[in-house]
Amino acid sequence: MRGDYQELVDEVSALLGAPATLEDRDFRLIAFGAHDSEDDAVMDPVRTRSILTRRSTAEVRAWFERFGIARATGPVHIPAATDAGVFRPRLCLPARHGGVVHGYVWLLDSAGHTAAQLTAAMEVAARIGALLAAESRAGADAGRALAALLTARPGRGRDGAREELRAALGPDAEEVHALVCVLPWQPGDGSGAPGPRTVPGAAAVCVLPAGDIEGLPLPALAALVRLRSASVPAPAVSAAGRLLQGNGTGQAPPTARAGVSAPRQGLDALPGAWHEAVAAARAARARPRLGPVAEWGAIGPYRTLAALPAGAVDPAVQPLLEPSHAELARTAEVFLDCAGQAGRAAGELRIHRQTLYYRLSRVERLTGLDLDDGEDRLLLHMALKTARLGH
Repeated sequence: MRGDYQELVDEVSALLGAPATLEDRDFRLIAFGAHDSEDDAVMDPVRTRSILTRRSTAEVRAWFERFGIARATGPVHIPAATDAGVFRPRLCLPARHGGVVHGYVWLLDSAGHTAAQLTAAMEVAARIGALLAAESRAGADAGRALAALLTARPGRGRDGAREELRAALGPDAEEVHALVCVLPWQPGDGSGAPGPRTVPGAAAVCVLPAGDIEGLPLPALAALVRLRSASVPAPAVSAAGRLLQGNGTGQAPPTARAGVSAPRQGLDALPGAWHEAVAAARAARARPRLGPVAEWGAIGPYRTLAALPAGAVDPAVQPLLEPSHAELARTAEVFLDCAGQAGRAAGELRIHRQTLYYRLSRVERLTGLDLDDGEDRLLLHMALKTARLGH
């Protein structure tokens, strides 16, 4: 479909004798015509920024929207505004379908365009609008099907959701994918899910409320991302990073982290992949060193800990997790992270070694565990890390 957009943009460029660009209604670049003019002014800062960054600035968007482009049914002439970085006048052709604007075709304004040229160009813009509308509907259908598949219980309900997603994705259904989880996600208006076009390589995007799936403590965004190879998860990692930057239809708060599942081919294993993505996102929130984006294969012991029931805490360790004992809990965790090496742990905590020993003795009295016993150490370490996953 992307090739169709490029052909239509080139058609507008040929009709009006100037390079055109196509952006969706959120001012994200979709396609642009070739710059074959010897006049460097044609490549003004707005067009250059749009091509290089794939979107317009907020100032440019605000200036353009002042002229009613979202409501216009015909060409809109927009004057220059140096304060907004718009140094040359623009011609906007709204790409509408079904009474709704779905995108904009942009050109530098020229008094030489005839009424016949503009009418023909608007007919092309209408074809673009129809394509964008169809793509939007397909994206919404795929998002609903993905949400149904990830939340359905095993059985006929899950089978039906899988077939619905297969129909929505078409040939892409059998390609290699990875699932991305952004946790937490703050929905904006409507569903709060950005369209697949806004996420690089995404085949479907949806928002899942907290509690829809066991182990999902907060609202999360799920993105099904196409991969070229099962051994190269980079597109999914890139998509996760883009999602953490937020979106106009929802956003990832500063505390959000993302997880990426292992690659899967086909749709049968997506529920399992989603649990991996959620676990990786929870691990990234628990351990900042894992980065804002954590891959399932890189989270180590959290692969096992994430499989434990939500809120599972050993009774012996429960007293240590009370807010009043936060300092003792951190001391025990750092001591165990340092493999029981008192010198390293004291240095990490910036306390005297005798202070460390005193705190550890309090931990033993509080929990009844013996920190000289390997199994007791394992139990305490697992409990402390599991508690972090629940935050």
